[in-house]
Amino acid sequence: MNLRRAVALILGVLLFAGFTGLGVWQLERLAWKRALIARVDARVNAAALPPPGPAAWAGVSAARDEYRHVRIAGVFENDKETLVQAVTVVGPGFWVMTPLRTDDGQVVVVNRGFVPTEKAAQATRLSGLTTGRTTVTGLLRISEPHGGFLRANQPAAGRWYSRDVAAIARARGLPQAAPYFIDADASLNAGGWPRGGLTVIRFRNSHLSYALTWFGLAAMVALWGAWPLLEAARSRRRTTGGNLAAAYRPQG
Repeated sequence: MNLRRAVALILGVLLFAGFTGLGVWQLERLAWKRALIARVDARVNAAALPPPGPAAWAGVSAARDEYRHVRIAGVFENDKETLVQAVTVVGPGFWVMTPLRTDDGQVVVVNRGFVPTEKAAQATRLSGLTTGRTTVTGLLRISEPHGGFLRANQPAAGRWYSRDVAAIARARGLPQAAPYFIDADASLNAGGWPRGGLTVIRFRNSHLSYALTWFGLAAMVALWGAWPLLEAARSRRRTTGGNLAAAYRPQG
């Protein structure tokens, strides 16, 4: 075997192993994604329970808690609401993030829902400012601390692009706020705004197609590597057949 063929063989083996490994990894990701979708579906459709209290805040995580169906009661602090830029199925506008203070003094920021740009000013939707004790049902969401729309939050300027609970709490003077927020459900608010129930639960799941692509590439590499061997075997069979034919050809 000459050097060029040896290098090509080693390269082929490495490519085959790499593509096969990537295909197996995508199958593992597929199993993980399907389990995640099933877990979230179970949480969303479960009976609403109280969200984690202060004693459990340190352990709140996306894997364990996000999209839990929760219910909490308290009083909205409407004077401390924060508008966060949003793009939804009903158009662009803002999420209305309002602190809810419970009977025992804890504060949970609630995404009361969406308002279009023309309803951003609180004075344009006074009928929707819930006062007094109220109950909120919705989905627990994890804070979004890294900005959004390719822009970082600017609390001092009142420009918010992601629902960063810790930053909102600091800007509104809420030192004991929960590290998560709650997306309110579609219960109708007076005046129709804010509009809740717009949580998008969608998980991209292309792992099977990716796996098939990697396995296909591995098969192509295997065929590429085997082709010279197949051609050599055919050539030997043709040569052997020709020699046998010559050996048994009648002598005239």
